[in-house]
Amino acid sequence: MKKEIISIIDESIKIKEKLKNQAELIADISKKIIEAYKNHKKVVVFGNGGSAADAQHIVAEFVGKFYMDRESLPALALSTNTSSLTATANDFGYDNVFERQVSSLVNKGDIVIGISTSGNSPNVIKGLEKAKNKDAITIGFTGEKENFIEKIVDYCLKVPSTDTPRIQEGHITIGHIICYLVEKEIFS
Repeated sequence: MKKEIISIIDESIKIKEKLKNQAELIADISKKIIEAYKNHKKVVVFGNGGSAADAQHIVAEFVGKFYMDRESLPALALSTNTSSLTATANDFGYDNVFERQVSSLVNKGDIVIGISTSGNSPNVIKGLEKAKNKDAITIGFTGEKENFIEKIVDYCLKVPSTDTPRIQEGHITIGHIICYLVEKEIFS
């Protein structure tokens, strides 16, 4: 077991080392979020399963705090309202659970982040397409394989891995970096 543990940690480190190549993209995304907050806009994040958990985690850092005691920043995770999710899934199909919420909650200039390790989750794609139609700034967090999300969003951050757990670890690392930069810029 010890060898496997070390191997998993080593692989995670290798992927995070490769994320350094995307520092400029992470900075660009952070600047867009900062600009949106300065213009009184909000951040909306969504995904399925572990990506839904990552969406909630990132939103919690904006709404609560990252390092600083400060004012709350407006952010929503669309996977948290089980009544909306289940009603929409029941009445319109699961592929529409994010699109329906984006339709009612997102405005021009808001930031919309769709998280999908494959980059091909139909409900995440539909949510991002609806956000784009509403003139929101769209961001995808995906894995390294060619995917549909990268073709439709304004910015796509692709974690350099095909292994779902390692991709998710990359997503939350990127989320933490963005939260740090946004908080520092707005409240320092």
